[in-house]
Amino acid sequence: MSAANDRLFSPAFFVMCGFTFTVFLSAFQLLPTAPFHILDLGGTTFASGLFLGFLTYSSAFSAPLTGAIADRVGQRRVLLTSSTALTVFSIAYAFIPSVPVLLSLVLIHGVFWSGLLSASAAYMTNMLPERRRAEGIGYWGLSSVGAMAVAPSAGFWIYRHGWVWLCAGSAALNLIMAGIAWHLRGEGERTPKSFNREEAASRTSLLEWRVLIVSITLFLYSFGYGGITSFTALYADANHVTPKSIYLTTLAIVILLTRPMAARLGDRFGYRRIFLPCLVLISVGLACLAVGGSRGWMIVSAICFGLGFGTAYPVYVGYVMRGVAPARRGAAFGAILAAFDTGIGTGSTTMGWTIQHFGFAAAFGMAAALSALAVPYFLIVDRIFGSRDRARASAA
Repeated sequence: MSAANDRLFSPAFFVMCGFTFTVFLSAFQLLPTAPFHILDLGGTTFASGLFLGFLTYSSAFSAPLTGAIADRVGQRRVLLTSSTALTVFSIAYAFIPSVPVLLSLVLIHGVFWSGLLSASAAYMTNMLPERRRAEGIGYWGLSSVGAMAVAPSAGFWIYRHGWVWLCAGSAALNLIMAGIAWHLRGEGERTPKSFNREEAASRTSLLEWRVLIVSITLFLYSFGYGGITSFTALYADANHVTPKSIYLTTLAIVILLTRPMAARLGDRFGYRRIFLPCLVLISVGLACLAVGGSRGWMIVSAICFGLGFGTAYPVYVGYVMRGVAPARRGAAFGAILAAFDTGIGTGSTTMGWTIQHFGFAAAFGMAAALSALAVPYFLIVDRIFGSRDRARASAA
């Protein structure tokens, strides 16, 4: 393959990075502050966990369908529709005074969220050279991580001025997303007209079952991430640690510093060889939170978790995409998102209940134990599917 064909960076690549940065800047202002707003409305800690839980469950269950729709109608169209819908939801959240109504609306929100994530991931993967896929996904992922580094602090600052202002800012960012999606063209867009007969024949099944089964690995470790997203700010607040966003900010900085280099190692030395240590680091990071909630333990946990979590996703995408046809990438990312978001949703809701009844240490200890199961599970499914995928990749 020529050096030109191995080129990662292009104008379209950076446009998609801008789109993704805006997506997560909006989301990570809303998600960490929503539990505080629900408590202000008179809801319980369990109810506050349901906000992220319902969003991710809805996203997970709809992702295989929305991913397949993106394959059929084109990723750009799905991105534009989803961005517009998220604008409407942000405005609606500002004026809903009822916790049950708020939680009902977030279920619909999750459907469009899954379409946004599946379509953007498929669009980006289509423009990346195969031999540098994990590296490309890693660099693209820095857009979301960079947003996560600044969004929680910005969100809490805006929230001090009122929930309505926070929702208005989120709506404005979603409108910017829609504008970017409107102008997307070229390398990443795949529509039914661009598929040949062989690719079209591969789209007979709605689900990518192989990807879904292997992606249960992601469910096992994303369970803890659901708790981290929803409750590390509350954990810090309970232990009088300031700023409340210290965990998410540290996590984002670690991922920003380590992900590109580590993902490149996956392309060079093998995805499986890099992925397994990532799973171990994720478990260690969660165990640190179970041990203590002081500033020191939170920083150590964020470093360990960030080293593992930040690298695991791009390396996993490189691993699993070896056996996926281009016409099925939306469906494949839908399967990945289904497993990943089911883990986040289950973690958020289950850990919210556990924190309410048994405390933070018990909740994060449970997450650490569950994430430890990801290693043996992945080794089993890799033994079943991995050799076939490696042979397919070599033949290609």
